[in-house]
Amino acid sequence: MKRDETTSMNAGQTRHLALCLLAVFTLLAAVPAAEAYVGPGAGFAFVSSFFVLFITFALALLTLLTWPLRFFVHMLLKWKRERRSRVKRVILVGLDGQDPDLTEQYMRDGLLPHFTRLSHEGTFCKLQTTLPAESPVAWSSFQTGCNPGKHRIYDFLVPNRKSMLPELSSARVSPSPYTLNIGKYRIPLRKPIIQVGRKSQPFWKILGRHGVFSSVLRVPITFPPEKFRGVLLSAMCVPDLKGSQGTYFYYTSNGEESRALTSGAQLPLHRRNGVAQGFLSGPENTLTQEGGELKMPFELRVLQSRAGEAELILDGEIIPLQIGQYSPWTKISFKAGLGIKVQGICRFLLLETDPDIRLYVTPIQIDPEKPALPISYPSAYSIYLAKSQGTFATLGVAEDTSGLNENILDEAAFLRQCYDIHKEREMMFFDALEKTPAGCVVCVFDITDRVQHMFMRCLDGGHPANRGRDIHPYRDTIRELYQRMDELVGRILNAADPDTVVMVMSDHGFKPFRRGVNLNAWLKSNGYLAVKSDAAGRDMLQDVDWSTTRAYAVGFGGIYLNLAGRESQGIVNPGRTAEALKREIAGRLAAWTDEETGERPVKKVYDRDEAYSGPYVNDAPDLVAGFRVGYRAAWECVTGGIGDVIVSDNDRPWGGDHNMNPPDVPGMFFCNRPIASPHIHIQDIAPTVLDLFGVPAPAYMDGRSFMPDSSGAGPASER
Repeated sequence: MKRDETTSMNAGQTRHLALCLLAVFTLLAAVPAAEAYVGPGAGFAFVSSFFVLFITFALALLTLLTWPLRFFVHMLLKWKRERRSRVKRVILVGLDGQDPDLTEQYMRDGLLPHFTRLSHEGTFCKLQTTLPAESPVAWSSFQTGCNPGKHRIYDFLVPNRKSMLPELSSARVSPSPYTLNIGKYRIPLRKPIIQVGRKSQPFWKILGRHGVFSSVLRVPITFPPEKFRGVLLSAMCVPDLKGSQGTYFYYTSNGEESRALTSGAQLPLHRRNGVAQGFLSGPENTLTQEGGELKMPFELRVLQSRAGEAELILDGEIIPLQIGQYSPWTKISFKAGLGIKVQGICRFLLLETDPDIRLYVTPIQIDPEKPALPISYPSAYSIYLAKSQGTFATLGVAEDTSGLNENILDEAAFLRQCYDIHKEREMMFFDALEKTPAGCVVCVFDITDRVQHMFMRCLDGGHPANRGRDIHPYRDTIRELYQRMDELVGRILNAADPDTVVMVMSDHGFKPFRRGVNLNAWLKSNGYLAVKSDAAGRDMLQDVDWSTTRAYAVGFGGIYLNLAGRESQGIVNPGRTAEALKREIAGRLAAWTDEETGERPVKKVYDRDEAYSGPYVNDAPDLVAGFRVGYRAAWECVTGGIGDVIVSDNDRPWGGDHNMNPPDVPGMFFCNRPIASPHIHIQDIAPTVLDLFGVPAPAYMDGRSFMPDSSGAGPASER
């Protein structure tokens, strides 16, 4: 590498570090110790008020004392790497869910000039995805280069074999196990325990050990953030302040209105003389013995002089509201006691002022300036981004698909939210590009996934979700989305020099989702699953009679045997009995026909022992259903619901999906360089990036570099 390039890299990384350190010291100078801010459960705040300051000071002192040694080691590693590296920088952009078939169609129509340029200069091909074809699994394989049997992420939800309740696969947040009781207060003596579910190492951590700096933004399954040489902002599975994956709030002054919300909460507004009173619902107060939900009251005054406008008065602050317009991000401070506050952020959307007042509030998210839980590495990175660019959404899935799915938001409001959040992500990304002139920049934009979930139905005139809805205004929504992504690609190409490799890819494609299959109902109907005598239609597997159940389903296609010695109430003997049961279920499920359509909803049933390999295969579903295009696991089945209806129309706005047979929903791959083979898999990305920087891929990786060697004779991994 040339001297000026090396200097540029050092300068860029130094600026990045300096800004992060500045943000730390700015925060410490501005916030009193008593003003601690926490995440789910207020107890963490108590210890944070002291330990954050102490630990930050200690780390800063250690950094200064060890600087000469670390600088020497860094320069040695960099010198070795530069001798092997074939590039100065790699820019790797993920457009979650962008479909290769639609992309190719719009390219032929002349609508995507920058994607077309990429395909002519280098490569455009389909990218094989994981089993199942869903984001947490695929992005885990993307970053580790491994199949799920080695990284242990098999779905969003997996069963806890002890409690027999579904749980998140990606991370688990538990309260401090040690507390001190003083009067009515219960003071935690340790921080919450955060366990990462993904095993194996992301490629940027391996790069860091070889002296390569990486900026990693919003890649799914990076919560909690791990230490490495670079900066990182977490994405999918970052919780909101209530500890959920996104609980929105719907307020109405109509006392007779009742909505059956599953992902949100309906709260009252008490109206008198044009003023409505309500409260924001915060996290549980774990600081006191009695507990209870933290609340913050507010008033909403309708402005009679200006139609469709109102003022929200919150903690002495007046927030102007207008129907259809989101407020800016607003900081919320819940008072937990002992002078401790729990701070988050949210946005308000006024829906109606007459005859009733209706208000939507986003999930209350972790404040990036005072993060309750670790959402970035280093912790100062989120502070730096907020200080330099403004407050931004931190929730793992910040675009509120549930609000639209449950008809609280309309399509226009949802789209405004998506593009507002996308604008925040673009600012972060181009800031990272500027400050990482050498090394690796990785960023995932998820607007492509969210919009296609909700508007894929608009490309399918006969979709059940379109009944009674006017889809005409939104028929071009996905085309316009792809054009917006094309503009993004153009800006990236303009920022790339000749010594930069640019890759643009998606983790899977997208297809219409017309019919939902409840695998638990099918298992029940075929005698494999039994329910309790008092079954009440509950989810989370609560209605299962484990004493006579041989198989059950959780997630987007996983079927598990109730195996003796593995499940806490297992009855199926391992070995020949279990294998015979798997073959029986797989055969009957693959042969099953949807009577209404005449189609076979399940195209292929995968056996875990054939689909996966590695040390965590025993954690995998015993069988995985690969659904035919148009079908997907039913909503209630995903969370362990049973019911009696096996297959039914999907009439929700969420009318597109990718949880289908993986070969039918591949992702896409573009690169500004030719590749050695067009037949590539998402787990090939990690070893390819390592290869470009001259770093050998670990032997355990399943993927292989698809970049040709210097002679162009074949993949570098085969040299």
